[in-house]
Amino acid sequence: MKDTAPDLSTRIVHHPYQPPGGFEAPQPGIFKASTVIFPNVAALRSQEWKDKSGYTYGLHGTPTTFTLEERLCALEGGLHCVLVPSGLAAIGNVALALLKTGDEVLVPDNAYGPNKAMGSATLAQFGVRQVLYDALNPADLAAKITPATRLVWLEAPGSVTLEFPDLCEQVRICRAHGVPTALDNTWGAGLAFSPFDLMGDGSGSLAVDVSVHALTKYPSGGGDVLMGSVITRNPAIHHQIQRAHMHLGLGVGANDAEAILRALPSIGLRYRAHDRAARTLAMWMQQQAPVAQVLHPALVDSPGHAHWKALCGAAQNGEGLAAGLFSVVIDARYSQAQVDAFCDGLQYFKLGYSWGGPMSLVVPYELGSMRSQPAPHLRPGTVVRFSIGLEAVQDLQADLQQAMLRAFDQG
Repeated sequence: MKDTAPDLSTRIVHHPYQPPGGFEAPQPGIFKASTVIFPNVAALRSQEWKDKSGYTYGLHGTPTTFTLEERLCALEGGLHCVLVPSGLAAIGNVALALLKTGDEVLVPDNAYGPNKAMGSATLAQFGVRQVLYDALNPADLAAKITPATRLVWLEAPGSVTLEFPDLCEQVRICRAHGVPTALDNTWGAGLAFSPFDLMGDGSGSLAVDVSVHALTKYPSGGGDVLMGSVITRNPAIHHQIQRAHMHLGLGVGANDAEAILRALPSIGLRYRAHDRAARTLAMWMQQQAPVAQVLHPALVDSPGHAHWKALCGAAQNGEGLAAGLFSVVIDARYSQAQVDAFCDGLQYFKLGYSWGGPMSLVVPYELGSMRSQPAPHLRPGTVVRFSIGLEAVQDLQADLQQAMLRAFDQG
């Protein structure tokens, strides 16, 4: 039988050219694939998705995602990492891996709202009971742990109102009861403190069990990527998380992984810039008449400041690190309509959720609908949260001033 040359389309698909090896550049290569090609049937049958010794399918890892996972482990001090489509997906991955019908999960009352909503709705449908505790009262946490408690969520600082808990004591309490801890480490980002070395002495003697991180925020830095990570040092817990990750079909796109890899080397510089600007503006806001209270962990009179100082205060020659968020309580003498007008009147601060990007953001909150427990440490009024971007501080300050003058009639 006479051999015939393959058709052009076949020759293009199966082109034999291989580029020369040895190429090296500042950024790692980007690999995109759903299908992974095996050299033979034996290799196809022997590859294992549970470790990183090889590749089985794009969803379970490529050189690009493996590289990002390892760099994130270096950032947070972990050993094992999985990537998911968002920070909330990271929370869900942990919950579905570690909880089952009849279990209880403890969540701080000031936690990220969607975490609480997941517990009260989706997890409740599976017979998991959510119990809320006071993050500023370690005794309340201890009292609410029962034989059914299988997971305790931690958050430092709390969402929106930014109370900083005694994280070390919370971890000690959970360890004494043999209950795993999972920390939402998006604010700290692996920079303000190390979740797997809370004593800061390199021993790892006091650590959370799991750290979840919304890479959407500081690791991305651009406000244009949705991604999350789940990191641990415990191989048994990692296996549970990895198995749920696989069964749920969680994965991330190569272009998004590339964006995080490209931004990650500058995260420290950006984080410190956000921090400096936020502190400057927070201290200035303390002097403004419409503001009853400023909530920022680095401010002495902010709830939990002493715990922030103990955990994060040694960085930057004693200045500490505190991210780029702060909230204010607009005095109760001003109406909701006036607060809304203040937010609408801002020019450089845009109305939008999230943080960690180059553009400053603002959101007013109805705190009463977000908390189930009293908050006597907060003064009466309306809470407004600011995420400070990378604009010039003097421009942001002028923007805040003009909007307050218009909305609160200080003339």
